[in-house]
Amino acid sequence: MTGTPALAPCLRTVRAVVLDTDGVIIDSAGVHAAAWKGAFDACLSAAGIRAPFDAVDDYRRYVDGKSREDGAVAFLHARGLDLPLGDPGDGPGTATVRAVAARKERLFTRRLREHGVDVWPGTVRLLHALTAERVPCAAVSASRHATELLTSAGVLPLLRTVVDGDEARRLGLPGKPDPAVFLEAARRLGFPAGDTAVVEDALAGVEAGRRGGFGLVIGVDRTAGPTSAAELRGHGADVVVADPGELLTEGEGPGSAKETSADRRDADRTSSDRTSADRTRADRRSG
Repeated sequence: MTGTPALAPCLRTVRAVVLDTDGVIIDSAGVHAAAWKGAFDACLSAAGIRAPFDAVDDYRRYVDGKSREDGAVAFLHARGLDLPLGDPGDGPGTATVRAVAARKERLFTRRLREHGVDVWPGTVRLLHALTAERVPCAAVSASRHATELLTSAGVLPLLRTVVDGDEARRLGLPGKPDPAVFLEAARRLGFPAGDTAVVEDALAGVEAGRRGGFGLVIGVDRTAGPTSAAELRGHGADVVVADPGELLTEGEGPGSAKETSADRRDADRTSSDRTSADRTRADRRSG
């Protein structure tokens, strides 16, 4: 008989959990990436640049986890474009950073209306298990749509609080890789960063969790690329999973000591891998 899902041992060391929304709870990263591609490719074409935006590699490296303006600036700089910031009221276009961001917003909203988004089932199972263990959870996002998406997906009741793009702007919180949004979420949950876990799929978000001094940083590797897990660890992830559902095991109930696939994967890392990741983090702190 299948037992009640139990939390992985790594999660039993924390008292609260903060999860990213896009790519961790909600399956919307692909919608964001497609909208960015439409906005960026138009901008690149207008500038006479032939190399298009890669909706996997470029999205993950420059845009994922960041605010719209920060992500736009990062990618455009990588392509050698230094557009003016523009005005907050700029409409969709290609002449300013805010115009490119507005074009992305229009494309994203259109895709949401046409196709909607789904939740990641493994993450929902994890949220239910954390709720059963009375571990409070929060969601963070650079997107202004996060609370709306979480509500429509039916997972908002599993979260104690949400710090989305609107809240971050209202509070004047800088975007990832600054840890401000994670620290604000932990504060609302009532626990210090050292007692809180961060679950993130974006490199900028993983780095933010490490910078914020969180007790556990879990990287979610949805792309399963040849270097993606190593990049997550290099940015500060303590554990890397393909899906947050791997942080559960069908044990005999709360407190089960049965090993999860996440524990096995982390245990299988060689000592040289651990030393390399530790050295990378030490170099980053000293820099």
